[in-house]
Amino acid sequence: MDFLLKKRPATLPVSFYDSMTRLSTSLKHLDHAVREMDEERQKLSALAGIGEVVNSSLRLETVLEIAMDTIIRLTNAERGFLMLRGTSGEMEIQVARNWDQTTVASGDFSISSTIVKEVAEKQTPVLTTNAQNDPRFDGQQSVMVNQLRSILCVPLEIKSSLLGVIYVDNRIRSGIFSKMELELLTAFANQAAVAIENARLFRSISLTLEEVTELKNLMDNVLASIASGVITADVEDKIILTNRAAESILGRAGRELVGHPLLEEVPPLASALQPMIDRVLQTNQPVIGMETSPDLPSRGVVDLRFNLSPLKDAQQRTQGVAIVVDDLTEKKRLERQRRLFERMVSPAVIDQLDPDRLELGGSRAEITVLFADIRGFTSFAELLDPVELVAVLNQYLATAADAVLQQEGTIDKFMGDAVMAWFNAPLAQSDHPMRAVRAALVMQSRIKALHARLPETQHLSFGVGIHTGEAVLGLVGTEKRLEYTAMGDCVNTTKRLQENAVSGQILISAQTYALVRNNVVVRTVEPMLVKGKRAPLEVYEVLAAR
Repeated sequence: MDFLLKKRPATLPVSFYDSMTRLSTSLKHLDHAVREMDEERQKLSALAGIGEVVNSSLRLETVLEIAMDTIIRLTNAERGFLMLRGTSGEMEIQVARNWDQTTVASGDFSISSTIVKEVAEKQTPVLTTNAQNDPRFDGQQSVMVNQLRSILCVPLEIKSSLLGVIYVDNRIRSGIFSKMELELLTAFANQAAVAIENARLFRSISLTLEEVTELKNLMDNVLASIASGVITADVEDKIILTNRAAESILGRAGRELVGHPLLEEVPPLASALQPMIDRVLQTNQPVIGMETSPDLPSRGVVDLRFNLSPLKDAQQRTQGVAIVVDDLTEKKRLERQRRLFERMVSPAVIDQLDPDRLELGGSRAEITVLFADIRGFTSFAELLDPVELVAVLNQYLATAADAVLQQEGTIDKFMGDAVMAWFNAPLAQSDHPMRAVRAALVMQSRIKALHARLPETQHLSFGVGIHTGEAVLGLVGTEKRLEYTAMGDCVNTTKRLQENAVSGQILISAQTYALVRNNVVVRTVEPMLVKGKRAPLEVYEVLAAR
């Protein structure tokens, strides 16, 4: 066509050339329009792609870098910055990208702070094709110093609330941004704002979830390490949570308990716990220290202590019951063993013994020994049934033992119908001879009270011997069978005095009398020649205490 218009052959009429000229012009306009439409289509397609990228992930930093690279390519910008409002209200750069898809160095953050501030304050976009000649920014230092030319800046908004701004520029070329780039960047900003808000919410939820998970793990670890059993149940008695200790105490796995009614899964607890659970739910008050001894199928009879409290939510509404259970079975067993042991051995002796450092042997100490024997018991025993005989014997021995313990003496042993005890060991007692005498006098007094309760045919009395001297105290026997006792001539002498005491009589040696003479009333007894002694013993009968 250009050839015809230039050569203009004469054979063709002038009207033909006019028509060709108009057609050529129309084709040029059409071609330009097609190009513009194609460019716009490409940009819209790219915008759709950016939207897809922005909303494809909640890892905002990576997504925005890709989006900013795309924006720079579509707008022919040299650089792009995405800024978010910080806690102080100032704009803080989050993403900074170059035209070559690299991150802008922090030292090259030369932008127009004036334009950024204006967009942030007015929440309206700013487009300038050449900031150097734009009268709106005439004299602005950041524009002049940084030689800024083409600048496009749009606000990031979500529900009319400013999140930040997107800023792109080209410091080399002027006039590269148009209304189309403005609309493109504005559309992207709208999508980016939604993505940023979603990412912030996701991050907040993630952090909260991490905190909740960490707290749950901590609670699980705490519950697992607590020696007491912990059980929580809702208002319908269904178990919500158990810890390892509770599972061990109840003899049931947690998976068998959670989600099921507690009292149906562990029936032996029903009669004791049901009233307490009802009380907690009705009164919103705890129940502390409830003890019961259920017979559990997997463990047998156990001793348990329960503390129950209302389980409340954040609004202090009762949602169920929290139960803390302690297994007292072993503790109760040891307590029962100790009480039994205390009946066989003086509590003072028990406190002096270290189970981890038991050694055979003993040490010397001055003590006052007391022997008390029931007179006439052998012939009396022939008249009673063995069961009845033991019942009567125990009453007399208990009377003697109580009298000794009242004076803080140590009961060594029961020997048939006799009691052996001593004073001043293992705890020192400066008045130990007088304690022994008072114990003997208390025996006499209590025997009279016992006679008032027993038939006359069962009236018996003690003969008592008391002597003060040196003895060896310690453990004798083997590692399998030990006995803490006193040995020596002091013990033998006391035994001989007791053998010579008649019913209801208290005999003391001269050594003991010398230590208590100012506190007792005595009667002198004829010196006694006893087995194992060459010379007669000087003996006194105690009548009363002063």
